Amino acid sequence: MTTKKKLIAGNWKMHGTLVSVRQLAEAVIDGVEKDASLLDRCDFLVCPTFIHIPAVRAVIDHNRGALRVGGQDCSPHETGAFTGDIAAPMLKDVGCSAVILGHSERRQHHAEGDQTVAAKAVQAHQAGLMTIICVGETEAQRVAGQEKTIVKQQLDGSIPAGATASNTVIAYEPVWAIGTGKTATPADVAAMHAFIRGILVGKMADGAGVRILYGGSVKPENAGELLAIPDVDGALIGGASLKADQYLAIAKAVQ
Repeated sequence: MTTKKKLIAGNWKMHGTLVSVRQLAEAVIDGVEKDASLLDRCDFLVCPTFIHIPAVRAVIDHNRGALRVGGQDCSPHETGAFTGDIAAPMLKDVGCSAVILGHSERRQHHAEGDQTVAAKAVQAHQAGLMTIICVGETEAQRVAGQEKTIVKQQLDGSIPAGATASNTVIAYEPVWAIGTGKTATPADVAAMHAFIRGILVGKMADGAGVRILYGGSVKPENAGELLAIPDVDGALIGGASLKADQYLAIAKAVQ
């Protein structure tokens, strides 16, 4: 178990308008400022759509808020004729400090494999971005008893050479628990996070210091129990991060 501050990361996915994301960022910053003790326990990150990143960054700068902004994906290429792609240096240029990579929705809907995720991570690290590399099994894979095999395969294939505890975070997200209301049991989470920690320690010199987040229907009602589990170093939050009061309540559950 690490002793680092918990990372409370909000993945806003494809939601929001220019007005609503500004309001959400302002509400989160306001809530953090009203409870200064939160900054002693947590780091805060939100990941809006690409097009809304500058607006959220402007709110953060105006309020001098202790909130960081990240991207939801980046290109495996630095520059070139790749229509629709966003390069990691571009994210850095508009004020991002991190990027989510290999989210199950990218793996499922865009057929992204481990090799692609690793290539994106290389670009992100070269640009000075922290990567949140997502791994996790489907329900069918868990029923078949393959969850550890799948997660190890994803970790081995998605984490690039040069990854360190300072530039890499791992998010375990059981695919069957994302947006479904289902949550892995505390025992399941503890077992998988301990398994992931063991792999990281074997792969990286500072693997014991890599933060491992849990993602999968995290909400205020279960946050306290989940965030108290050894080797759960924070949360990657989807739907609940779209409401400032819920996002802040999850952070306040950190002891």
